[in-house]
Amino acid sequence: MNTNRVKQILSSSADIEVQYNGVSVWIDQINEDGQTATVHLRGPLEERSTVKINELVEM
Repeated sequence: MNTNRVKQILSSSADIEVQYNGVSVWIDQINEDGQTATVHLRGPLEERSTVKINELVEM
């Protein structure tokens, strides 16, 4: 995925599925470096991780 698409997903009201390493995640924000994003797992766990944007996959 690219930074522009992540920005579109963040501004959308639609439920767009995004996966990281085969696991569905919510994107919380794009980080200041513009190359990484903060995400958390869909579901009850709120653990956040920083991942490379190009490793995110839109389903």
